[in-house]
Amino acid sequence: MKLLVTGGAGFIGSHYVRALLAGEYPGYEQAHVTVLDSLTYAGRRENLPAGHPRLDFVQGDICDLPLLLDVLPGHDAVVHFAAESHVDRSVRSAAEFVRTNVTGTQSLLEASLRRGIPRFVHVSTDEVYGSTDDGSWTEEASLQPNSPYAASKASSDLIARAYWRTHGLDVSVTRCSNNYGPYQFPEKLIPLFVTNLMEGRTVPLYGDGHNVREWLHVEDHCRAVQAVLTSGGAGEVYNVGGGTGHTNLELTERLLALCGADRSMIRFVTDRKGHDLRYALDDSKIREQLGYAPRVSFDQGLAATVAWYRDNPGWWKTVDGGRVPAGAAGSTDGGGLA
Repeated sequence: MKLLVTGGAGFIGSHYVRALLAGEYPGYEQAHVTVLDSLTYAGRRENLPAGHPRLDFVQGDICDLPLLLDVLPGHDAVVHFAAESHVDRSVRSAAEFVRTNVTGTQSLLEASLRRGIPRFVHVSTDEVYGSTDDGSWTEEASLQPNSPYAASKASSDLIARAYWRTHGLDVSVTRCSNNYGPYQFPEKLIPLFVTNLMEGRTVPLYGDGHNVREWLHVEDHCRAVQAVLTSGGAGEVYNVGGGTGHTNLELTERLLALCGADRSMIRFVTDRKGHDLRYALDDSKIREQLGYAPRVSFDQGLAATVAWYRDNPGWWKTVDGGRVPAGAAGSTDGGGLA
């Protein structure tokens, strides 16, 4: 078994690759992995086990069709994590999001079709559904994205569906809630707030902090992606929820407690344009059809994540220069994708 993992040096993709190489997924203990990553600010070779005998690394752009056609032969599946994912950056400049998330996904689908790749999993986000005041989204909910990032991901989802419907490519789509865990680039809410607090800096919280998000540990998300890869249906969409909804203020208060800080460290800042109020996923489909359920409780996972950043300052301090400046940051989007 040989897998091509795009964006495999980023937050979620690198966790998936490390789990594969560690033999954590039954039936894939000897899988060979090719990581394709352009190594933008959020992707790092250090996130991957250097010199692993079942790992190949290719630095490249998913928009580069000739490169894709050269790399893909011999692979049994593509797991597509690569994306521009930070909402704040997309609000300031949308072009790169459209290029990478839309054009890049189309190029990867086209190359997979031409090279006869048997299986393709496209990793997406709950943000494609927009915002909801109550209830939760099923996979049949309409797509109503509100940010340039979310719109680019919704577009890529539809392109993936079109390659299944038109060409018969065996594509499944996953849509996850906000991810958190170790190795997440410190522009997203949890690592940004944790690292700020560890350095004695205030945390910039948008608006009144009442926006609600579900939180999913990266380990659980990657297990869900693997379940879809092995058992998901062609043309099907699978929501992957965390089942744990909190306002951003509630989350911030938890982080303050874990970091030994108080509410005086909160700095309320002007709300982001088009800020979605609430996300909530109905993930009964993946639970009932594929037997998936999250294992990491939010309390356990959050405490372990804070401990990881506390124990690994050498990792996050070396990427500090890529963070969005304080006051413009505080994204409520916990990293649906790396």
